[in-house]
Amino acid sequence: MRRREFITLLGGAAAAWPLAARAQQPAMPVIGFLNAAWPHEARLRGLREGLKEHGYVESENLAIEYRWAGNQLDRLPGLAADLVRRQVAVIVASGGTAPAIAAKAATTTIPIVFLVPEDPVRLGLVASLSRPESNLTGVDFFFGELVPKRLELLRELVPAMANLAVFVNPANPARAEFLVREVESAGRAMGLQVQIFNTGTTSELNAAFATFARQRPDVLFVSPDPFFVVRRAQLATLAARYAIPTSFSARDYVEVGGLMSYGTNVNDAYRQVGVYTGRVLKGAKPAELPVVQSTKFELVINAQTALMLGLAIPASLLAVTDEVIE
Repeated sequence: MRRREFITLLGGAAAAWPLAARAQQPAMPVIGFLNAAWPHEARLRGLREGLKEHGYVESENLAIEYRWAGNQLDRLPGLAADLVRRQVAVIVASGGTAPAIAAKAATTTIPIVFLVPEDPVRLGLVASLSRPESNLTGVDFFFGELVPKRLELLRELVPAMANLAVFVNPANPARAEFLVREVESAGRAMGLQVQIFNTGTTSELNAAFATFARQRPDVLFVSPDPFFVVRRAQLATLAARYAIPTSFSARDYVEVGGLMSYGTNVNDAYRQVGVYTGRVLKGAKPAELPVVQSTKFELVINAQTALMLGLAIPASLLAVTDEVIE
């Protein structure tokens, strides 16, 4: 072979090497993220932290397709079906029970990692907590089961409470019905009069608070629902305006002026979802990954709000409070 021909052949081969190398590189995995509400940066930060524990960083070696229902739960089946059509590697279903149920109905093959606020066995998502035996696994963060504890803590702060108002979102009937059962059961055991308010829109929230001027409850209990999380500033403001001591399910409300919250550290629960998603991307099968039950709970109290309401935080309550926001 002539020298010039050899150099030309070598040069052509060298130019092809990068193309061949790129062709052999695995495609960037894509996660489908299905959520009932709207973006919440602290939650997403928790998810990304969990993914990073397994070496996955969004936009570097991982892509995420986000689908937000904006609290229109009837949109979830269509959004889940869209993620299935896109053949994502994993579906992360969060923001309540409805996204997990929609994802389960959409596919029996794509792995699903869920984040739900109540027993996933009772919901029909998995066969058992220890062995899901399906394409689903995830995290149960116990919001519903914490109702009695939330009421006990609220009574410790407001010892004279006798009349309890409860906000639920009728657009999320499964969550609302479950919470009503829990509150009425725990309320009866404590001798409380319970009044349920269906508040699934901003106008219904305003109307419910307006009734408090006429028939004033001693305390308010807000359901753990994505609708209320999004409107946490409005809820905190109205509770302060009408001087109603209010119990919430997560610290987000207290950070914007709500009185107190008790519940799972939701950001940490999202981190756990990220960890499990990373494990699935590495090859773990959901059927063999036990459902994680959150163990990190926190009580948070806003001291300025308590002062404004004329409430003295007892030393016994301060002793078990994880954080007092001044």
